[in-house]
Amino acid sequence: MFLSLQMEGTDGTAVPPSLADRSHRSSISSTSARSLDVLVYLVDDTAVQLSVDNLMSVTAHELHRIIRDALQLPECAMDVFSLWLISPLLEVQLKPKHQPYKVCRQWQELLFRFTDCPEDEIMQDEPSLQFRRNVFFPKRRELQLEHEAVLRLLYEEAKFNILEGRYPCDPEDCEQLGALVCRLQLGPYDQDQHTPCALKEKLEAFLPAHLCRRGHGLLTVLRKRGAKQPAYEQGLLQAFQAVQEEAACEEPEALRQHYRAYLQRCHQLPYYGCAFFYGEIDKPAQGFLHRGGRKAVSVAISLEGVYVIDSKEKHVLLGLRFQELSWDHTYPDEEEEHILWLEFDGENEGTQVNKLLKIYSKQAELMSGLIEYCIELNSAAEASAPDNSASQSPPPLQVSKLRPKLRRQNSVVCSRIQHLATIDYIEDGKEIKRVKPKRTASFFTRQFSHGPTSYSAVQAAAESLEQG
Repeated sequence: MFLSLQMEGTDGTAVPPSLADRSHRSSISSTSARSLDVLVYLVDDTAVQLSVDNLMSVTAHELHRIIRDALQLPECAMDVFSLWLISPLLEVQLKPKHQPYKVCRQWQELLFRFTDCPEDEIMQDEPSLQFRRNVFFPKRRELQLEHEAVLRLLYEEAKFNILEGRYPCDPEDCEQLGALVCRLQLGPYDQDQHTPCALKEKLEAFLPAHLCRRGHGLLTVLRKRGAKQPAYEQGLLQAFQAVQEEAACEEPEALRQHYRAYLQRCHQLPYYGCAFFYGEIDKPAQGFLHRGGRKAVSVAISLEGVYVIDSKEKHVLLGLRFQELSWDHTYPDEEEEHILWLEFDGENEGTQVNKLLKIYSKQAELMSGLIEYCIELNSAAEASAPDNSASQSPPPLQVSKLRPKLRRQNSVVCSRIQHLATIDYIEDGKEIKRVKPKRTASFFTRQFSHGPTSYSAVQAAAESLEQG
């Protein structure tokens, strides 16, 4: 669901370029000296028109409640969803106290600060106000939700991220997710209406566009089945046929069940619900001249950890829980560019080392701040958890059978550390003396003073940095 709000004129993440045509779809029209009309766009391009008093001073929290009431969403929607300002150049999740109009007036300043875009693009860019999932809403609470409209909005957002390739997904799982989309969009399977030819006309509504375009990946897997009809349509059709329907289940309840099934499968993707940022990393040196260059990546950050995703190949390069990393960011006066540093345990020719990955991005400061805030939220939640928390926990979801599929060999969710150009530390700290992240000790002392971690900082290297 999207809210477009055209105005003059922090937290933040990057948005796929394919959203460009969504960012200039509406405007605010004045109905009185105090009231402005705001069009609220949904993913299906339907719109809700709101008349908002004192829009220039209204807070995100107040506007959120107006939207929730207009869409007749339950009170829980205040926690599930947040307001975001979106453009092809930047995404910003607003805090409740933020005033959207004022943030929009500062939009160009934010772009100059957090993007490398040319000045002419920055001056022409204009944000949309979007109503979508709150990054800080825990996944464990999501499937306790019962309201159909809330589940539908979460489903629509997850589907969009799958189809856009923002959530990399294995071909087998793309097929299963696509089958659920077929069921929700086309109704129960009907062999007379639902044919391979019928699906072919709408294939990119069911499967990620990058897989459909490539001619390999999912399409190759499905073509091997040898059907005379285009095999990928046939494979999707077979999965659609296999979608389970409970007997004597009314359609509203059936829709809820299928929304849940889609979300349950998406929950197995470690980057579900993340905020996304743009960046680049060094490629490993190749060839006689050791030429490397850089690779475009998206950095996904959630309450659980950090994931570096190859923007072109649509697979994970590095996935780390917060217990497994240390981090810092540096400015151009310290380094040649804005850099987010991620440090983690690894191996180099049989020797245990700490690996250091450089992510070049003007959004490094935003990423670092979000990591720190997520860790603080986790620490606060653990500290306040009652002793009887087990009795308050929801019953376990029946999705354990899905997880092995995402741990299969060469799964897109598995880290590909061999594809990374990292700086490796050894215990005596002799190889690297200058760029060790400064936050190593305080990070683990602050978050994990009450329990063990799986990351071991190299103290000698840290000392050499302080001295250098």
